[in-house]
Amino acid sequence: METHKTDKNVLVKGLKKMGIALGCMFLGPILLHIALTNKEKPLYIPILIIGGVICALAIFFAFKGINTVLDSMFKKNNS
Repeated sequence: METHKTDKNVLVKGLKKMGIALGCMFLGPILLHIALTNKEKPLYIPILIIGGVICALAIFFAFKGINTVLDSMFKKNNS
């Protein structure tokens, strides 16, 4: 039975995506909170939309990062 080694380049790419997701996980809810506590301000709608998009990006990057990390560990290398 063949043992699989972790592809370090792919692992680093996955960890970078997870880092981006972590940043978005903090920034998105902060922007949503700022928008929802200042409903009378003129920038309410744009900040609310940006916060929602960043929250969606956090979910996307977390999913892609976990997939990339798992691919680096378990996917068979062609070389």
